[in-house]
This record gives sequence, structure tokens and C-alpha cells, in this order.
Amino acid sequence: MKIYWIKAQAPRRVLALVKHLGIEAQCIELDLMGGGLKTPAYTALNPNRKAPTLVDGDTVLWESSAIMAYLCIKHGSDMWPARDPAEQVEVLRWLSWNDQHWASAVAPFYFEHVVKATFHIGEPDEAEMTAVMPDLKKFAAVLNQHLEGRPFVACHRLTIADFQLASMACEWRRSQMPLGDYPNVVRWLDGLMQLPAWADPWPAAAAKKEGALA
Repeated sequence: MKIYWIKAQAPRRVLALVKHLGIEAQCIELDLMGGGLKTPAYTALNPNRKAPTLVDGDTVLWESSAIMAYLCIKHGSDMWPARDPAEQVEVLRWLSWNDQHWASAVAPFYFEHVVKATFHIGEPDEAEMTAVMPDLKKFAAVLNQHLEGRPFVACHRLTIADFQLASMACEWRRSQMPLGDYPNVVRWLDGLMQLPAWADPWPAAAAKKEGALA
């Protein structure tokens, strides 16, 4: 099994799951700045030219939520409840909520404070963050209310929904996301950081770029 990744939030979810479940996989870091996502060989695997991408024999998957579900099914983890339709619907609800609401509300903070600093592409643009502030407050309130009395987002246990949602806000302090008024969200995010695989999902340096596609 191979997993192609870059240091970004979608691959983080998958790599954290791989480490958390103890899955053996060759994790190959693509050279983002060197055009690793745009090579013909990689484009043949993932026409979106994004990461992550999983290759397992004849199976090629992109989209982190699909990859996480695949890994759970293959390794018998109920972090994706393959045998319980009602729980599947619950997890799917939060995966969809992340993609349609939460991600777009918090991503500008991450981009402006973390991505720009990482790649030296300018100072944070306050206007970009101000524009999404109403949505961030709206959806943080929804999540905060839902997490009242709950340690996890779905099914009363850790699922891939937690990894999906938390990846967008795990660096909320560094990103200066105004989440201090949402104590249940903060408790949940900080609680996930107690998981070693979530706190440090990135593969060891020796595994990087081995076998990268030309």
C-alpha cells in the first residue's frame, strides 16, 4: 500500500489514521513546490492533482474521507461503522457538514496564518478572515452545542468524522481562530491532541519522497 501526501490538512487525516491503526503503508511525500502534484504519472493516479492518494494493488483512491473509510474497512476498525447503517448515516452527516460548512468557515484562518507563513507568500489578509467570521461563529456554535456532554462528534466514540472536522481547526491557536467562546469545541480539539497519532501524524523523515512519481 502506498499513500502519497503533502503536508496539508487533508493528508493529515489519512496519515493520522494510518498511524493510529498501526497500518503498514509506504507514505510518499510529494514535492509540492517542485511540481510533484502535476507530473503525468501522478496525474494518472489523481486527475485533481491534489493529495492524498492511496494505491493498494489495483485500488486507487483520492478524497481523504473515502480513503479513511477504505482503511477502516480493510483493517476492521469501527472508526468507519461498515456494519451499522445507522451509524454510517451519522458519520456521513458530519463528513458532509465539514465539507459544506465547517471547512470553508475555518480554512481562511489556517491559510492566512499557517500556509502563508510556511511558504513565505505574504502577510495575513485580515479581509479574508473578516469575510468568513459570521460563518465561523455560526457553525462553531452548532458544533459547540452538539458536543455538549459528548467526547466525540459521532457514535459516542472516535470516528473518522473527528479526524475530518478537527483537521481544519487543530491549529486553531496558531491560526488565530476565535474559538475561545466555544468551550466544548476547544475541549474536543485539545482532547484529540492527546492521541499521539493525531498530535504527530507525519511520517518519519526517512520515509519521505521514497519512490516518488516522476
